[in-house]
Amino acid sequence: MSSAVIFQIQSVLIYSLMIFGISKRRQRKVHVPTMISVLTWDILLILQIELNRGAVAKAANALKNPALLNIHVSLAVSCVVFYVLLIHTGRKLLKGQSCYRLRHRIFGWTAFGLRTLTLITSFMAVTK
Repeated sequence: MSSAVIFQIQSVLIYSLMIFGISKRRQRKVHVPTMISVLTWDILLILQIELNRGAVAKAANALKNPALLNIHVSLAVSCVVFYVLLIHTGRKLLKGQSCYRLRHRIFGWTAFGLRTLTLITSFMAVTK
């Protein structure tokens, strides 16, 4: 089995776990550990891809890359930025600062949308 297939399988599993975590958003004891696992595994997947394919070096050659790859990389990086925002606002919510709830929700749905697009473009980039 090629590394691309392994990465795709992990990506689908991460996405599925993310959907589960979102569905449990009202059950804090399930939502929080699930989403921490999702974010951690997704970042580890990015590190695996970097170590296996030298993704940063490829991304640095944006002018030579196909547009689809540049879009995919931009979506993946944006996703990680929103993960940081989610961790920040999530920690504030856990401390009882409910004024962060709306921001956390907006960041969460944005990250989910970005992750959905990242998953879709990853399949398109692999088949290209």
